[in-house]
Amino acid sequence: MCPFHVKKSKKVAAAYVAAVLCMASFGVFAATEHWNDASLTPQVTTRTTVSENTDWQQWKDNWDAIKTNYEQVSIAPGADASQLNFGWYSKEKADRAQVRIADNQAMKHAVTFDGSCQDGTVISGVPYYTNKVTVKDLKPETTYWYQVRLNGKWQEAHQIKTGNPDDFTIMYVGDPQIGASSGQIPSEGTAKQNGDIAARNDSYNWAKTLNYALAQHPEINFLVSPGDQINEPAEDQSAAKIQMQEYQYAGYLSPAALRSLPAATSIGNHDCMTSGYQNHFNVPNPFTEETNSTKAGYGYYYTYGSALFIVINANNYNAADHQALIEKAIKAHPDTKWRIVVMHQDIYGSGKDHSDSDGILLRTQLTPIFDANKIDVVLQGHDHTYARTYQLSSDGKDHATFDQFKVAGQCGQKHNLLDAALKNQEFKNNYVSQNMCYTIADMSQGVLRNPKGVFYMSSNSATGSKFYELIPQQQDYIAARSQTWRPTYSVIRITNNSFTINTYDAETGTPIDSSYSIIKD
Repeated sequence: MCPFHVKKSKKVAAAYVAAVLCMASFGVFAATEHWNDASLTPQVTTRTTVSENTDWQQWKDNWDAIKTNYEQVSIAPGADASQLNFGWYSKEKADRAQVRIADNQAMKHAVTFDGSCQDGTVISGVPYYTNKVTVKDLKPETTYWYQVRLNGKWQEAHQIKTGNPDDFTIMYVGDPQIGASSGQIPSEGTAKQNGDIAARNDSYNWAKTLNYALAQHPEINFLVSPGDQINEPAEDQSAAKIQMQEYQYAGYLSPAALRSLPAATSIGNHDCMTSGYQNHFNVPNPFTEETNSTKAGYGYYYTYGSALFIVINANNYNAADHQALIEKAIKAHPDTKWRIVVMHQDIYGSGKDHSDSDGILLRTQLTPIFDANKIDVVLQGHDHTYARTYQLSSDGKDHATFDQFKVAGQCGQKHNLLDAALKNQEFKNNYVSQNMCYTIADMSQGVLRNPKGVFYMSSNSATGSKFYELIPQQQDYIAARSQTWRPTYSVIRITNNSFTINTYDAETGTPIDSSYSIIKD
C-alpha cells in the first residue's frame, strides 16, 4: 500500500505523479459492502407533522402501493425564480396537461397552466403518458397551492412556497440511487435483498434524509442532485427491467417532502440508458442541440436570482457539447454573479471507485472550459464519498483527450473499454500523468474573497444505499474529505455577493466539515 501523504504545492510535482500512480494501481473497484439498513433506523421526523408513512413497519406494509404509484408528480425549478416545472405520468392521454395554482387552499381564483401530454412508456403491459407543464409569474416569498389534473380529475391541493432570489438556500445531495442496496443482507433476515426490497429500503432512507434536512433547515428553497436518482439502468430494455426502474422512480418520488420541494436533478450513469428520466422530470431550457445526447435527455440551465445553474449531461463524453451549452447559457444570462455547473461524474473527487478512473475521463477537457467561462463552482456526485477541493485552475498545457474511450451511446455506464486499458501499466502511467492537468490556484480556507480558480465539491450518498471508500492517499487538490458511512447532505446559501456551503450528518444535523465561503466584492 502507498504511504499516506498530502502534498500541498501550487504546482504538481513529479513526486506526486508517482503517488497517484500508486493509487491507480488499485484499479477499478466493485460495489461496496457499506450501506445503511433501514430496519435499524426506523424513526423519522417530517418537515411539519407526521403526515406520511414514516414508521418502518408502515412503510413495509404500504410498499406495494408506493412502488406501483407511477403517477407521482415531480417539481423542478423553472427557467427562473418566477417559474416552476411539473412532470408526471398518467394512464389517460389528455389533449393537454394541466396544473392550476392559487394563493389559497380553497383554490379560489386559481390560474390554470396548460402543457403537453405525450406517449411515455409501457409498464407491465400498461401504457403511461408523460405530462409536462410550466407554471409562470410566481411572486417571491409567497405561499401557493397547486393542483395537478390526473386522468381527468383534479388531485389534492399541495402547498409550495417561493424563495427570495436575492438570498436563497439549496439542499445539495449525492446519489440517492434508489435500489443500490440490492444484494445486501438486512438485519431482518438472512437472504440478500432483491431489487424490490432494496428499493423499499433506500426509498425509506431517502424520505428520512429529506425530512431530517428540512426539519433542521426549514429555510431550504429547492434541491440539487448531481444524478443517479435510481440504480437500475435498464440497459436491456426488458419489461422486467423497465418495471424495476419504475419501482425505483416511484420510491424516489414518494416522500411527501417532494410535494413542496422543487428538485433540480441531473442525469447520472444509472439514469441515462432509458427515457424514464426525461419522462418523469421536466427540466427548463433543455439543450436539444446536444449532438451526443443520451436516451435520458439533455443538459439544461436555469437561473435563480444572481446565480446561473448549468446542468451538463456528463454521460455524454463529447466535451464540445458541454462547452456549447455553457456558452449558450452564459450568452443568455451574461450578468449573473454566480456560475455554477452541476454534473454527475466527479472529475475532482477522492473516492476509490471513480476518482482515478472513469470519473476523470473528461478532466483534461472540462477544466479549461470551466476556466474560460469563469465558472465559480462545480457540484459533483458519482463517487459516494465527501470531498471538497482547493480553488483549481487549468495548467494551460495541452493534454490527451482519450477520445478512443468516448464511444457515442456508451452513456458513461459501460466504461469497460477504459477499465480494460487501465490494466496495462504503460497506459495507466500515461493516463494518470495526462490528468495532472491542473494548478492549485488558492489554498485558503474558511472565507475567500475574490479567489482565482474553480471550487469543486463531491457529495456522499444521501440515502446510504451504497458508500465507497476513500482512496488510500489524499490527492493534493483535495482540501477536505470524509467517509462516515452515514448519509449526508449539504446546505448552500447564495446571496448577491456570497456563496457558502456547509455539510451535515443527515440524522444528527452535526457538521462533518468546516464551512467554506466565497465572497465577491
